[in-house]
Amino acid sequence: SVVLLQLETQAYNCLIHFYKRMSDLEHRVLSVQSHVVSGYVGNKSATFPLQLLGFEVDTINSVQFSNHTGYPAGVRGQVLDDTQLQQLVDGLDANHINRYSHVINGYIGSKSFLTKLGEVVKHLKSINPDLIYVCDPVMGDTGPGLYVPKELLPVYQEVILPLADVCLPNQFEAELLTNKKIESEEDAIAVMDILHSKGVSTVILSSTELGSDTHLVCLASHTRSGQKTVVKVLIPKFAAAFVGTGDLFTALSTAWLARTGGELKLALEKTLGTMQAVLARTLQHAHAAAAAGGLDKPTAAMMELKLIQSKQEIENPPTGIQAEIV
Repeated sequence: SVVLLQLETQAYNCLIHFYKRMSDLEHRVLSVQSHVVSGYVGNKSATFPLQLLGFEVDTINSVQFSNHTGYPAGVRGQVLDDTQLQQLVDGLDANHINRYSHVINGYIGSKSFLTKLGEVVKHLKSINPDLIYVCDPVMGDTGPGLYVPKELLPVYQEVILPLADVCLPNQFEAELLTNKKIESEEDAIAVMDILHSKGVSTVILSSTELGSDTHLVCLASHTRSGQKTVVKVLIPKFAAAFVGTGDLFTALSTAWLARTGGELKLALEKTLGTMQAVLARTLQHAHAAAAAGGLDKPTAAMMELKLIQSKQEIENPPTGIQAEIV
């Protein structure tokens, strides 16, 4: 019995050591996003790239669906509520595995869940004051308009933005958050300044309508010690609609901002270098699959992001995308 007790003690000490090591990793992210069984959106789009780039990734799935909503027969699945979110965080707390370097949020569909997320981020920042909160305020887009309930907007404005260190809205979402239209680069910079005034140190406008038929324009701004840097990137357009790209963009931006020490220009070049490679491969595979199947155009399944096949380009982003300091 003495030997058994010693073995149990050793096993317990090993577990404690493991938990401490797990919680002390340099880059450990809690990613709160949607999940699909098949395909690549939300946490499925973010996890693999973050892991390849050196992050321990813990995921909370705001929804669990069979597939993304672009499939013709719809989706089946479950939605996590605010009480269940708290239960998961309680479990992390109880086991002392609640120290994170980063929190990411993507799609969240209810006001109560978003409000609870604000409480969770505050709590996790109290455990690690250096925690970086990366907010992708998924609310809608130009064209489709809002695809979350409108009551989420004031929660993002009043609760989430003051907690966020990095915010990655598209143009539609940035205009909603600031109540200001973007019709020029000057407007975009003014919108980013409004978000800075809310406490967000890094703002990345993931896509704007300021480009041309061939290019999107990405603008980003970073403030540190009273100094502001604004970066502009022209992104070649693809003649296709992809799903999960925003979630991938947020994950890659998070990773490269961390790995470059917050060097915005280089982080965006790395992120977009990988993005272009993934999208080109995805489109190539999709067209080949459609042709082989005798189809006029690829199906939703054929257009799923080819992340696994792009492992090399995630780890070593191709060069070619050049950002400029404005």
